[in-house]
Amino acid sequence: MSHYVPLVSHPEYSFPFASKHRFPMEKFALLSELLSQKGILHRSNLFRPGRARVELMSLAHCPHYIDAFTHNSLDTKALRRLGLPWSEGLIKRSWVAPNGTLLTAQLALRHGIACHLAGGTHHAHRDFGSGFCAFNDLAVAALGLLNQGRVQRVLIFDCDVHQGDGTATILAETPEAFTCSIHCDKNFPANKATSDLDVEVTKGCGDDEYLEIVERTLNHCLDQVKPDIVLYDAGVDIYQGDPLGLLNISLAGLRQRDRLVLETCTRRTIPVATVIGGGYDDDRPALVARHSIVVEEAQRCFARLG
Repeated sequence: MSHYVPLVSHPEYSFPFASKHRFPMEKFALLSELLSQKGILHRSNLFRPGRARVELMSLAHCPHYIDAFTHNSLDTKALRRLGLPWSEGLIKRSWVAPNGTLLTAQLALRHGIACHLAGGTHHAHRDFGSGFCAFNDLAVAALGLLNQGRVQRVLIFDCDVHQGDGTATILAETPEAFTCSIHCDKNFPANKATSDLDVEVTKGCGDDEYLEIVERTLNHCLDQVKPDIVLYDAGVDIYQGDPLGLLNISLAGLRQRDRLVLETCTRRTIPVATVIGGGYDDDRPALVARHSIVVEEAQRCFARLG
């Protein structure tokens, strides 16, 4: 293995997409470019996932929904709830990305840390898509690991500003997968699901209070769950300038959060796989720079592990 943290990505994550759309589809390709420029992404540490098998996707999603989404037979209401226009490009990325998070988790089990340069589609439910999320990569990866017998306990530690409602509902009957969501109280989705642990952060919350909540919650989860792996959703929509965020977290606070989560897990020798989660900004370079923070911090931790 190289001296660089394992990174997972795929060229099909970004495909031709309406630039005026709220969802910044080009951010995945831009993130890979930025990490190459920073000297973190190299040919030696880049892993490319293949298309997921139907059997894997069916662990988290019902066959009828999988088929309807894939073959463009969702009704207008279902497409509106998904929030993304159907296209062949969307189907290709949606079948690859969950496998990317599973591959990232497998690499983390082997090397201690790994990062997916996508993922965090936590609003997708078993039988419908929602909030720009078609398939739920976190649930697929957790169930894939458990089904393969690679782990006995998974902690999904979701720090996206929005609740991981789809992850909570899909995994509600899977006690081996513990779902924790730390999210803004007054934000999407309007009707919250019930995670194993939900921590609501008040609108406008700043760095000090937020970081104290994250630290306390993470240590509580690690003590209680004793996971074999942590799947960490490092959503950057907590940032004070994010149009969909409603929290008041600085860039420094964002970096401190990612460092805190990664260092806490590695200090306890618990493998951690990261996904980038949500982040929205018409200034795409600024957005991608925020998404790169978790990878930079993972590289710092990985270098120490070596």
